[in-house]
Amino acid sequence: MPYISDINKGKIHMKYGYARVSTWSQDLTAQITALTKEGCDSIYDEKFTGTKTDRPQFNKLLSVLKEGDTLVVTKLDRFARTTADGIKTVKELFERGVKVHILNMGLIENTPTGRLILNVMLSFAEFERDMIVERTQEGKAIAKQRDDFREGRPRKHSKKQVEHALKLLKNHTYKEVEQLTGITKRTLIRRKNEQTAKMMD
Repeated sequence: MPYISDINKGKIHMKYGYARVSTWSQDLTAQITALTKEGCDSIYDEKFTGTKTDRPQFNKLLSVLKEGDTLVVTKLDRFARTTADGIKTVKELFERGVKVHILNMGLIENTPTGRLILNVMLSFAEFERDMIVERTQEGKAIAKQRDDFREGRPRKHSKKQVEHALKLLKNHTYKEVEQLTGITKRTLIRRKNEQTAKMMD
């Protein structure tokens, strides 16, 4: 939900901030602080993962921006995932008479030079993201070559710990074994079923 300053309500031209992070584990505080210091009258923020394009708060912000207003972001890639997306968004804002201020670049002018700088910076931002994805994929490919590689989250308990817990079930209840070992009842049931299935094969 956007934050709106009571002091600035009723202004003719508004300065709107937009903050975004790509994962739920990331924090928006630094961006919101920077936008507040910049004097934004209203700040929209949201978290979304990966490359999905449905950004409800950003779309809501676009719907309220009017001629003479300014859109402020801390970095170019906060509102643009690709070069084409960024150019399209800024072009539409310029056509509506909305100014675009990127804190680490400055105010983007609606001039041939300003548009050229924007295109170059967007291209670099997209290139940097692609390089990060490529390095991540290469690292994962190398890791997969190891014998001990497992897809997804690492197991919390070792094979020996689970086997020991299953043996305890002969004389204890699931709840007692869970308290003794820290292995959840759900995990114990699943592993016991797996063990039974193997014995029947």
